[in-house]
Amino acid sequence: MKQLTIIKIGGNIIDHSEKLHQFLLDFHALPGDKILVHGGGKIASELGKSLGIEPKMVDGRRITDIETLRVVTMVYAGLINKNMVAQLQAKSCNAIGLSGADGNVISAVKRPVSTVDYGFVGDLNENSVNTKTLQSLLESGLVPVLCAITHDGQTQLLNTNADTIASAVAVAMSGIYDTRLVYCFEKKGVLRDVDDDDSVVRQISSTSFEALKADGVVSGGMIPKLFNAFEAIRQGVRAVYIGQADDLPLIDTNGFGTELTA
Repeated sequence: MKQLTIIKIGGNIIDHSEKLHQFLLDFHALPGDKILVHGGGKIASELGKSLGIEPKMVDGRRITDIETLRVVTMVYAGLINKNMVAQLQAKSCNAIGLSGADGNVISAVKRPVSTVDYGFVGDLNENSVNTKTLQSLLESGLVPVLCAITHDGQTQLLNTNADTIASAVAVAMSGIYDTRLVYCFEKKGVLRDVDDDDSVVRQISSTSFEALKADGVVSGGMIPKLFNAFEAIRQGVRAVYIGQADDLPLIDTNGFGTELTA
């Protein structure tokens, strides 16, 4: 199988032009086929506020009413996505920017209303990712850049968590490629001491994950992130990495962040 690297970047990179420029250089330099997945950072919230639309959050999750959906679609699928594609083209990386609706790459279902109505938020299932289209793009020498906007196949656009998209794409493509998933965020990896960047846990297996939870090394919001990562591995992804964007050139030298394996 050919190797495929799927990288998800967060707002801490998107919001800083110099960091984004360097990250895209490092991303382009990665060998083999690759896919980039991104969210939106602060730009959508700032634009919304300028239009009189205040962000609505519940437990850290954005409520996507119709006005917010219009804003995030403009920002994620438009401004941010096309800016990244233009920068990659300038670096001789033949990228193509896509929402889930483009080429029917990612379909979703609107999240059902339970105790909270999240509005126009899309949830994914095992059939959401159009692997044939992504494979065709990759085989044509294109680098897909996926934003966090999906669709339901019935004209409705939906806002979908970028971490979830990255994981779903990695799982779906693992039947065709030797797939690894990389989450780039602000920390150097999973840390034994959150105040010490030199305390990175270099490798975590599903067994050691339980021990790290019991010892309190992994806690809070990192628990569901790692749980989802191990679910991706269970479903066919070879490995998941969590680390700092600045260290991406070290991905093939065992010097990048934390590697999660079966």
